[in-house]
Amino acid sequence: MKTLVIHPSDYSTDFLKPIYEGVENKTVITQGKSREEIIELIESHDRVMMMGHGSPSGLFGIGFNRMFVVDNGLVEHLNKKENNVFIWCNADRFVERFQLKGLYSGMFISEVGEAYYCGLPDVPQPVVDESNDEFARMLGGCFTDKKQLTESYSDIKNSYGKLAETNIVAKYNYERLYIA
Repeated sequence: MKTLVIHPSDYSTDFLKPIYEGVENKTVITQGKSREEIIELIESHDRVMMMGHGSPSGLFGIGFNRMFVVDNGLVEHLNKKENNVFIWCNADRFVERFQLKGLYSGMFISEVGEAYYCGLPDVPQPVVDESNDEFARMLGGCFTDKKQLTESYSDIKNSYGKLAETNIVAKYNYERLYIA
């Protein structure tokens, strides 16, 4: 399986790298591709993993010289894939609006300020870091060429669910992981 990873270069989302580090046969883009180049890459890969900061309108395009690197202009191409991974804040609203297929997140707390915004005041940085680091490590361990996406989803729900029992940020994020 050929995997395209779209992860805009941003130090605040570097914790997501373990999600795809162990994936074989991957192409990682972090910046500087045109819309046409991204479309060609999506078309030539079996799975697309997209992660970073985003909104209901798509994945922010830090390093791509535009507001969004993934937005409604790519839906036609993403709709041809069933193994997509969408990890950004409010990706659920993007995925569900366009009836895309894959594993995706809702609002995802990855910073102390986001925890406060989401009604979790006084969450210390180590709690957020533990959630971030374990989520990325655990999700990265779920992806192999032999596993179906439903298996990967079940695996992350089981493993991250254990952390959610003791980590309030992980609990919040765990409740906002979906598959379609």
